[in-house]
Amino acid sequence: MGEITVRRALESSQNIPFVEMMEQITPKKAISYLEKMGITSLTDEDESLALALGGLQNGVTPLEMASAYATIANDGIYIEPTFYSSIVDSRGRTVMNSNQEKRTVFSEQVAYVLKKLLQQPVDGTYGTATYCAIPGIDVAAKTGTTDENYDKWLCGFTPYYTAVAWFGFDQNETIKYNSQNPAGIMWANVMRSIHDGFSGARFYQPSRIVTAEICEDTGKIARTGCTNTYIEYFLQGTEPSQCTKHSGSRVKAREDNEKEEENIIYTDDNNDLELNPDEEEETNTEVQNGNNVTNENIQNENTQNEDIQNEVGVPPAQNNTVANDTLPENDVVDENEIIDSPENDGNEEINNTPTGDGQIDEEAGNNEENGTEMVESEEY
Repeated sequence: MGEITVRRALESSQNIPFVEMMEQITPKKAISYLEKMGITSLTDEDESLALALGGLQNGVTPLEMASAYATIANDGIYIEPTFYSSIVDSRGRTVMNSNQEKRTVFSEQVAYVLKKLLQQPVDGTYGTATYCAIPGIDVAAKTGTTDENYDKWLCGFTPYYTAVAWFGFDQNETIKYNSQNPAGIMWANVMRSIHDGFSGARFYQPSRIVTAEICEDTGKIARTGCTNTYIEYFLQGTEPSQCTKHSGSRVKAREDNEKEEENIIYTDDNNDLELNPDEEEETNTEVQNGNNVTNENIQNENTQNEDIQNEVGVPPAQNNTVANDTLPENDVVDENEIIDSPENDGNEEINNTPTGDGQIDEEAGNNEENGTEMVESEEY
């Protein structure tokens, strides 16, 4: 596709731009961030450019992918996944609390830019996850497919929940569903159901974020002569220079035309997305009017329709912040707004399209034959 912006590359899941970015960032730096976001399956062999496309030797579990995406949703704060909050005895006394590890991986400004970029596969014209949209609620999502269509992924979040779905087989087998993503269909149906009755919500924009109108032809700040423009978000001080292809004065950033729907209540229409297997053709021969033979193709459509009913309480949108008052403040640092360990510095934009050999840890709960896994993580 030639030179394209990061947003456009993410929208339609292009590979080459992210390999080039990985080359600049270095796989070592990327791995340091993945580990801080809860990914534990990385090996020395993963320190390669294939990491940009999710090429992992041992793969990754949906649970860890959910915790990594929740780090972005929670303004750069990693919260260790847990399956219980506390244990109470018969007298109501708390005998054990869940002590979740929490750490700040990057700043809320970096997290916000990632959120806005990850909305593009859902909102963009060429998006690979447009079916994941929830009216009135911001949705960030990324699809993933491994070689030979062995594995299908959908990872994403809203201001309320983070969820990850994986679809595949214990023994690698090509998935054929008319170019559909079974993991994405499952993700969309579940997320629409659990957001039923929720108030409209947008990702909260922190301070020190700069909005600029960008020329899509050059990726630089638009001039009046630029005809193809869009709104982009930057950490303060990291905006690009003005367009060098077109003439005119600098265009003042217009307000992004996001729908003002915060006051609406989302209502699930219960019309689940359907997953249609490959269509098969059968030949039916009828003899009509003597020797006239008509061949009629009969199309058989096998429809797999999932009706998912999840009755949940409606939590308030937390603006992607952590509600635990004991959590340390997310300090904003200078320059690239990164919080890093002393031995590592720099910024990492993660394109999570996990791959591997199709084998997921047994603890992830995959079925023996046709495995599907859905992990939800409420953002506290």
